[in-house]
Amino acid sequence: MSVRHIALVPAAGSGSRFGAAAPKQYADLLGQPLLRHAIARLAGHPRIDRVVVVLSADDTRFADLDLADLRPIVDARACGGDTRAASVLAGLRSLAGEVAADDWILVHDAARPCLPAAVIDRLVATLEGDPVGGIAALPVADTLKRADGDARIDATVPRDGLWAAQTPQMFRFGVLLEALEHADLGRVTDEAGAVEARGLAPRLVEGDPANLKVTYPRDLALAAHLLSAMEDLP
Repeated sequence: MSVRHIALVPAAGSGSRFGAAAPKQYADLLGQPLLRHAIARLAGHPRIDRVVVVLSADDTRFADLDLADLRPIVDARACGGDTRAASVLAGLRSLAGEVAADDWILVHDAARPCLPAAVIDRLVATLEGDPVGGIAALPVADTLKRADGDARIDATVPRDGLWAAQTPQMFRFGVLLEALEHADLGRVTDEAGAVEARGLAPRLVEGDPANLKVTYPRDLALAAHLLSAMEDLP
């Protein structure tokens, strides 16, 4: 059997920094929940074979999402944890027996609704024969400052060789499961960090500035602008 590409979307968080009554993933963006846009970007790509959404056990909103116009490859698992890493691990465990160790898992943020199809294209093409896997990322272009305790500049940080991580983060099922099984789930901030902790070096694959992560309510206006301008909508 050919290797499959399975997208996994952790969507069990409360979005506390977002400051809204509802979880951030259900914030309205162009008339649809943020999460629905993220799912659509994945389900609309021909190289994605499945989209697995990891929800909290008390999620009552996902059932109301209208996915009728998408390929019927989306399913939800109400097994999410207290952290992103815990949700990803729970999602992977729920897939045990359904996927092969060599199948690719593409973990994508529920709050990145503008993922260009070209980013998935590059990940799949670049990592096809890679022994580790890798992530979408962008070289850091801005000058970086380290702050002291009074919000004053303590130092200027050299940006040479620095990249800003995005998602999807793409690893073999077996590699990612093993990495997260051994990780401190309260400290891991992305899948690559867990893989790095096992002594492996994930590859950096060019992402896209349009692949915005919505963190605050003000980000929704920019996401709406970007999404409206995209020509490869599913």
